[in-house]
Amino acid sequence: MSDNELGLFLRTRREAVTPAQVGLATGPRRRTPGLRRSELATLAGVSVEYITRLEQGRDRRPSPQVLSALADALRLSASERVHLHVLTKSADAGFNCMGGAQPPREVRPAVRAILDRLEPAPAVVVNRLTEVLAHTDGYHRLMAPFGLFDTTPANLARFVFTDPRARTAYPDWHHLADQTVATLKHGPFRKDPHLAALADELTVTVGPEFTDRVETVPSLPTATGITRFAHPDAGQLRLAYEILGLSADDDQHLIVHLPADESTAAALDKLAGRRPGALHAV
Repeated sequence: MSDNELGLFLRTRREAVTPAQVGLATGPRRRTPGLRRSELATLAGVSVEYITRLEQGRDRRPSPQVLSALADALRLSASERVHLHVLTKSADAGFNCMGGAQPPREVRPAVRAILDRLEPAPAVVVNRLTEVLAHTDGYHRLMAPFGLFDTTPANLARFVFTDPRARTAYPDWHHLADQTVATLKHGPFRKDPHLAALADELTVTVGPEFTDRVETVPSLPTATGITRFAHPDAGQLRLAYEILGLSADDDQHLIVHLPADESTAAALDKLAGRRPGALHAV
């Protein structure tokens, strides 16, 4: 994890809030994206010096009252508030809730049954290393032409950063790369020896396109959104995704893709050799 994940999260969220969102006027010579530190300090009822200490990592244990005031001032969502709380609790460098446990690679029968029910939608189960553990036939049809399954085990982070075909597959590759790093960082990251080994590998094989993101991308990936694909057989696709966490014992996630528009739904039906209408746009 970045040496100052709490400060990084606060700074990026401060820069994402516009003055208009919090009822402040925008001056003609404004250079700072989002809120200035002084503006956040006023809104949260703390000093500018304290905001500076938090963002620079010189204070990593703000009180619950200060956390609540900052969360209100930054208009944080429920998931962002939870994440802010977790960041303050994990400030101890020795903290690792996973211990030395291996990332689980067995998928429970009930989860595999869910995948069967999700056909023909592209759906996949991954662990915290982003290893592909199980998937629908629809997911294989979507990703196999790009070469994801050319190596075993297939790994989404390794594919995104080290396979040139990923940049063809994803027109919004830079955004996806940001989200991939956020996913790897969302948890113990380098405190987990298995994640640390993957991060070390990508540091060496990828370089700044990975390491710069580790330092600048907050460890909070989006759980829902739209991914664009440029598929060699199905053409341009827009897929809405939902990332669903399984039980803590599983330590796995189910990622489900659904067509975001009618043309994508028709293209996926054609790719699957099914009659039109098997999948519906969401």
